[in-house]
Amino acid sequence: MREEEREKLAEQLMLYAVTDRHWLGDRSLMEVVKESLEGGVTFLQLREKNLDDEAFYNEAVELQKLAQDYKVPFVVNDNVDIAVRMNADGVHVGQSDMEAGDVRALIGPDKILGVSAQTVEQALRAEERGADYLGVGAVFPTGSKDDADDVSFETLKAICKAVSIPVVAIGGITRENTIELKGSGVCGIAVISAIYGQKNIKEATALLKETTIKMVKG
Repeated sequence: MREEEREKLAEQLMLYAVTDRHWLGDRSLMEVVKESLEGGVTFLQLREKNLDDEAFYNEAVELQKLAQDYKVPFVVNDNVDIAVRMNADGVHVGQSDMEAGDVRALIGPDKILGVSAQTVEQALRAEERGADYLGVGAVFPTGSKDDADDVSFETLKAICKAVSIPVVAIGGITRENTIELKGSGVCGIAVISAIYGQKNIKEATALLKETTIKMVKG
């Protein structure tokens, strides 16, 4: 990835929303995602752990069209086959999912590849094997992922210094604690409940984006 492409991706990653059906209530996923895009989400990941492949595929196609309307990159969590089949903008994988080099071989050189990392060693390996960005966390306690390991501010900062690709902080991030990430080197934050767990999603997104800009650029 060229320097200008890396800089553009870092800007796109500033407010990264990860979907989660847990917060839907009686609303549709399309409805809440649209509100978050209207509020200023800059990057969108579809995360589904319990849908069959056909339902996942149909949902992904629909969400990508919506994301395209807002000129926001759309990636699929974990399911590389569906990401390739539907021509998603990219895919995000964790340490226990398919190895980054194997994912890159399947998606090709032009798609976005995100990889979760908790250590400098994992971060360097992911970058070496083709990752375009890293999701690092959990930086704060979180209820969204049972398997999320805690990552200290010092480790987050060390990872940002060690790699040349953009790093996004994830895990337990709220509007109130976002500013604590200032000086870490991250280009943005990835959140679930800080957007989709709020009553007014559009407003919550806009306020969170405002705080994130201050954290990143302040």
